[in-house]
Amino acid sequence: MYYVTEVRDTVRVIPKRFGENLDEVVLEICRETFEGTISKELGLTIVVMEIIDIGPGRLIPGDGSAFYDVTFKTLNYLPEDREFVIGEVVEVTDFGVFLRIGCVDALCHVSQVADDFYSYSSKQGSLIGRDSGKRISVGDHVRARIIAVTIGKSQIRVGVTMRQPGLGVEEWVQEWRKGGKKKDEKDKDKKKDKKSKKKSKK
Repeated sequence: MYYVTEVRDTVRVIPKRFGENLDEVVLEICRETFEGTISKELGLTIVVMEIIDIGPGRLIPGDGSAFYDVTFKTLNYLPEDREFVIGEVVEVTDFGVFLRIGCVDALCHVSQVADDFYSYSSKQGSLIGRDSGKRISVGDHVRARIIAVTIGKSQIRVGVTMRQPGLGVEEWVQEWRKGGKKKDEKDKDKKKDKKSKKKSKK
């Protein structure tokens, strides 16, 4: 999930930058320091959006730099368990497919692709269902749900499933929707038949 948050930290400005615009210098330092970093609390920091407040500068004996307590706004990505995501297949292997979901890649293990046995075709570069004949290839747009998240110091690992109703390749989802509409129409027809039979009995 993407979200905006306020972060407070201390920024060190070296002496040779004292004559420059403080707001611009602090924003540059925050971007160099925090963008692309990962933490369990914030997830991946994508961008430092703006500086909200810069406190008074202070000096530390033995260090010629100035230190400022800074509050700034960031855009972060933190995947959550059971979150619904839409992505693009960027790699297909014999053990599953990798999906690009925004700024990270997620793995859908072959056992989580669908309720079918899927095997890898090296010639076609696809996973193909044994019974359904359905395939999933690079470039396919898919819907999935997050089932596992591991956040390390330098990487976010995400596992997803596509086995639940309404998930999978867009074509599969459209087929599922059409099947649901047909079922609803049949149910309505059955209810009408029951009502008409009750009226005829009276």
